[in-house]
Amino acid sequence: MGTHVIKMPDIGEGIAEVELVEWHVQVGDSVNEDQVLAEVMTDKATVEIPSPVAGRILALGGQPGQVMAVGGELIRLEVEGAGNLAESPAAATPAAPVAATPEKPKEAPVAAPKAAAEAPRALRDSEAPRQRRQPGERPLASPAVRQRARDLGIELQFVQGSGPAGRVLHEDLDAYLTQDGSVARSGGAAQGYAERHDEQAVPVIGLRRKIAQKMQDAKRRIPHFSYVEEIDVTDLEALRAHLNQKWGGQRGKLTLLPFLVRAMVVALRDFPQLNARYDDEAEVVTRYGAVHVGIATQSDNGLMVPVLRHAESRDLWGNASEVARLAEAARSGKAQRQELSGSTITLSSLGALGGIVSTPVINHPEVAIVGVNRIVERPMVVGGNIVVRKMMNLSSSFDHRVVDGMDAADFIQAVRGLLEHPATLFLE
Repeated sequence: MGTHVIKMPDIGEGIAEVELVEWHVQVGDSVNEDQVLAEVMTDKATVEIPSPVAGRILALGGQPGQVMAVGGELIRLEVEGAGNLAESPAAATPAAPVAATPEKPKEAPVAAPKAAAEAPRALRDSEAPRQRRQPGERPLASPAVRQRARDLGIELQFVQGSGPAGRVLHEDLDAYLTQDGSVARSGGAAQGYAERHDEQAVPVIGLRRKIAQKMQDAKRRIPHFSYVEEIDVTDLEALRAHLNQKWGGQRGKLTLLPFLVRAMVVALRDFPQLNARYDDEAEVVTRYGAVHVGIATQSDNGLMVPVLRHAESRDLWGNASEVARLAEAARSGKAQRQELSGSTITLSSLGALGGIVSTPVINHPEVAIVGVNRIVERPMVVGGNIVVRKMMNLSSSFDHRVVDGMDAADFIQAVRGLLEHPATLFLE
């Protein structure tokens, strides 16, 4: 028997370190070739790491939430044959008891998630009996349930699943929390006014950590200024309803987003300084002919920005279908690294939750982001008469280092003109 060390692979050009998100195996498990061992996260996407060999796991190289260098030791296996690690007698001696002992009393300190160490006090101090699964048995749960469990500091192996084949559901997490006294979810009016003293420590790891770092970096490096303008979208909404009625069954339903993308594409022809990226270290602004629109998308794991590439080359339905595909890939965690990078300007929309005004954060190193607020019906004065119109605000932010206020205002006014007279969106 030999020892095979799997090192953290190089999973992208220029990436020197990654964050360990989740182990799919434990010490003592037998694994097959190509079996997924772990999930790691770069600043762009989550990547699964498969095993290149079959063997039995001797040691794990880190804990979830830990940042690991590319080329560092990820996992160590016992394999048939010589392996790829020539161990000295001194190094080989302590390994023998691990291989020979069927029980794994030291497994938990190596593989236990960091979140468990920072779990709420009510969970750590509870003396309620826990029923563990068999050693090496991985609880069944959806990615959303796993993420929520990590956020709450809950180890899924302690949660009894009520779904098919013992799958852990959101309701099971609620029941576990209620059982341990962390959250009071039942009772009458009196309990609603009872004092609460529970605390919850939520580790900022995985995608949430990446989001926090990116937002902090953007606000620290970019002097933002915002510009808000209201737009009458009554005619645009009438056109959208007509197109959906006539072509929706054949080409798919159109949301407001493809019209906004089209307006940005047309307006940017006259304002190329906004379709740009600013390298503030080299002090170079690169302007792009291609319009690669980042579409800010909310997922169960947090905010992601998949990229609608070459929006200038597609019609309304082409952009609509691509936006839908990218949004689904982002929400399901299946977006590829190249689909989450390379945007030149970003469009952010909260849909029905868009509010009246927002101050979106620029997606560094871009220099502009267009924020969309919700559509509301309001009385407006048109031709001396008070009429009901559909109104929507655009709340946009710009990098004041390279974008002048006048240019930003002119750009938004150009977008406004295109949306209020939608026929002009298609004039060449």
